[in-house]
Amino acid sequence: MEHKNSKVEFAGTEILRGTNVTINLELPKLYHSPMDLPIRVIRGKKDGPTIFISAAIHGDELNGIEIIRRFRKLSILKRLKGTVVLIPIVNIYGVMTLSRYMPDRRDLNRSFPGTKKGSLASRVAKVFFDEIVSKCDFGLDLHTASIHKSNLPQIRTNLDNKFTYNLAKIFEAPVVLHSELRDGSLRAEAQEKEIPVLLYEAGEALRFDETSIRIGVKGIVNILRELDMLPIVNRKRKYKIPIVARSSQWIRSTESGIIRTIKALGDIVKEDEIIAYVDEPLGDESFEIKATFDGVIIGKSEIPLIQEGDAIFHIAKLKDLERAEDKMEYFNEDAIEVSEFSELKKEEIIE
Repeated sequence: MEHKNSKVEFAGTEILRGTNVTINLELPKLYHSPMDLPIRVIRGKKDGPTIFISAAIHGDELNGIEIIRRFRKLSILKRLKGTVVLIPIVNIYGVMTLSRYMPDRRDLNRSFPGTKKGSLASRVAKVFFDEIVSKCDFGLDLHTASIHKSNLPQIRTNLDNKFTYNLAKIFEAPVVLHSELRDGSLRAEAQEKEIPVLLYEAGEALRFDETSIRIGVKGIVNILRELDMLPIVNRKRKYKIPIVARSSQWIRSTESGIIRTIKALGDIVKEDEIIAYVDEPLGDESFEIKATFDGVIIGKSEIPLIQEGDAIFHIAKLKDLERAEDKMEYFNEDAIEVSEFSELKKEEIIE
């Protein structure tokens, strides 16, 4: 990957080679209280690409914060080529209140490119994009499912873009899902400026998930190695090919009541297979919810109470279920058991 220039500067601060700098980027005040966006810039001794890794653009999506914290501790970063910009909390306002949204109730990830004279969300989007994203060559944006839902670790990208598709597979999440650009999103605006961005979706809002975190840290290292920003320790190691899906669909409840899901994230399901039951709280009737096509479950509702029309399971459509089952077996049993980083082994597992 070609990088933009040899001078690296953020928020008026030049980052010298071989330095690790924390910068507080000024944001609009929250009422009378000053607000800053803390960013950590790690620049290697040799030139290379500049990439950003961001999390909590939605204030209740917390997994990425821990992924970035653990990644930042890796000793391998002493051998970094190029520059990594870490933004563990983009929506600092939302994290303070455990809310997905900004104080003005707008979605920050639908507010790009933003304007200086717009809403609060629009102004924050403008600062974040102009001061950080626009100065980078590539980006990784870390997400979780929305509130009361959970996501299987997955990378979302444009499968027709060879560069991002290759990186998506190398990340080694269990699933790579084709994702169209959404107006106002960070990824859409970055793509408009020819800055590729991968989305990592994993886990549940307001919760840490150990598997999602470990796959995320490992995936970031895989990406940096592919971009020649970190050294490859074992050149004989082969990346595990994830399940690749071009489309997905939410299965919705046909009834209201109490739901009993009998399938879990990562389960392979066949068309017409029962995946849940909806029971009447006081009645005796039970309703079957079936898969409407073959696929793998990549998202699910975590609320036991269900209304007619509520989304229950997010299923990625597949053609070869046998191969998909073999791949999921690896990710379920072996993907995070062995780590080359002693720092990660010392971390207490989050239960």
